[in-house]
Amino acid sequence: MEMTPRKEKILSSVVTGYVKSGEPVGSKAIADEIGVSSATVRNEMADLIELGLLEQPHTSAGRIPSRKGYREYVDHLMKVPQLREEEKRYLDSLLLGSAYDPERLLACVSQVLASVTKFAAAATSPSGRTAQVKAVQFVQTSRRTAMLILMSSAGTMKNRVFHCDFDLTSEILRVFFRVFNEKVTGRDVADITPAFLQSMGASLGELSILVGSPLMALLEVARDTMQTEVYQSGQMNLLFYPELEQGGVRRIMNFLEQKRDLVELLTQRPGRVTVLIGEESGQPELRSSSVVVSRYGIGTQDAGALAVLGPIRMDYGNIVAVLRYLTQQVEQMLTVLMREE
Repeated sequence: MEMTPRKEKILSSVVTGYVKSGEPVGSKAIADEIGVSSATVRNEMADLIELGLLEQPHTSAGRIPSRKGYREYVDHLMKVPQLREEEKRYLDSLLLGSAYDPERLLACVSQVLASVTKFAAAATSPSGRTAQVKAVQFVQTSRRTAMLILMSSAGTMKNRVFHCDFDLTSEILRVFFRVFNEKVTGRDVADITPAFLQSMGASLGELSILVGSPLMALLEVARDTMQTEVYQSGQMNLLFYPELEQGGVRRIMNFLEQKRDLVELLTQRPGRVTVLIGEESGQPELRSSSVVVSRYGIGTQDAGALAVLGPIRMDYGNIVAVLRYLTQQVEQMLTVLMREE
């Protein structure tokens, strides 16, 4: 048995109708929509059930999409709408206040995604494991303390305040700036290890007695840079979907707390939006939910992810449209920040 254009229309109508109402879709509603008899729709629905694309929860009820049906819809039938200009301007206005700080921007975009979709959302920071040190800056914060800032090619800026046993002067900070940038700029962040810093300190001769505290700060920010941060928002939205019974929401919440597993899940193919339905995520806790993931880049490099997580019954087309636009905006903002740095 093959899919025909009419079967495709009926499957698409069942998916969109069920997503909108949360109730099984009857043959009469479909018949009115596509202009054929109810009997014809029922026959086609029976074929779609045989194909594994629809399910009938109760004998007298309408039909709902199966997981396979959702997959068919997303892969072949879904239409992704174009966001209206006013929708784009609204999303831009929400991001504008965080556009000059990478970490605030990613936290903000997860909040925007959760607010717009009414689901849970996440954003991951660029991983610094393969990044290089772009620059090291020093900012004095008090008479004997200063802040070390490490900027990486992954678009991250990590900082650490350090304390010295002597008064800091602008001349000393200039020396720190010159020495640290000569030694580490262009190196892989992963190269900044205790052994490397010990060697660096030994190579500085008399200066080594001054740089103990900033060297420790450099090691700490390098470790921070190599970590992938996850910014989450909207978990409480999941409580409002009856198909995610209390146990299901609890399982999802437990999974979202497992940072390593979540980062691995969101490491999908760059340059496209990926929809994972139910068991396709490979995570037992997410078997009753779907995850829509979009990877963003900085320049030409794959960097991180934006994602929406919710019940399988979700408006995939609109979510993909919002994710595509926000991914584009995040890419532009982070790329501009990297150039300015």
